Amino acid sequence: MLVNGLPGDCINAEDRGLSYGDGVFRTLRVRDGKPINWQHHLEKLRHDCNALALNCPDESILLAEIRQVSGQQAEGVVKIIVTRGRGRRGYAVPETYQPNRIVSCQPLPQYPPSFSSAGITAHLCRIELGHQPALAGIKHLNRLENVLAATECTEAGLPEGLLQDYAGNVIGGTRSNLFMVKEGGLFTPGLSECGVAGVQRERVMAWAREHHIECTLTHLQ
Repeated sequence: MLVNGLPGDCINAEDRGLSYGDGVFRTLRVRDGKPINWQHHLEKLRHDCNALALNCPDESILLAEIRQVSGQQAEGVVKIIVTRGRGRRGYAVPETYQPNRIVSCQPLPQYPPSFSSAGITAHLCRIELGHQPALAGIKHLNRLENVLAATECTEAGLPEGLLQDYAGNVIGGTRSNLFMVKEGGLFTPGLSECGVAGVQRERVMAWAREHHIECTLTHLQ
């Protein structure tokens, strides 16, 4: 793990990412030290940083640190975290701040082959997502709704759960986006009020456009 480019696993206790979830993150697959679908992830990171008025790290720095943390692993999962850094007491954003950058790598998770061949049974989560258009689609650090929903899945003995908003619309999984196939078309929830717009979601939608398959943003209930 690297913190601001240096080996370590500690940040200041007054970091606003810890105090308020004031930051963003991305998780991405790496193979032989190279990030997969990198430009998509970089674009998302830049977008989310901009939405919170955070300075996004330079691409060259991120790529170098990804290579360093992934080391000799053939495949793995890299996590990039950008926080606003240390701040004084209170919610207001400091006039000057020094962002913190954390880059780490974990082994690629292993799932049963049956997940791909036969699918899974998903838990319908009791917790509901609140609406906040200013944060909709952003992968910010405050993910308590997902934490509580994932706990429900663990208690139910199921690998994934479906999250609804308070209006009963299915928004996505606890850690995944959702598509429905119907009559030759694709349908996916709109994320203008809540939810996370993942890179894989955009790739699926781009694939549909390339193959002239209609993909409709809609409410799913």
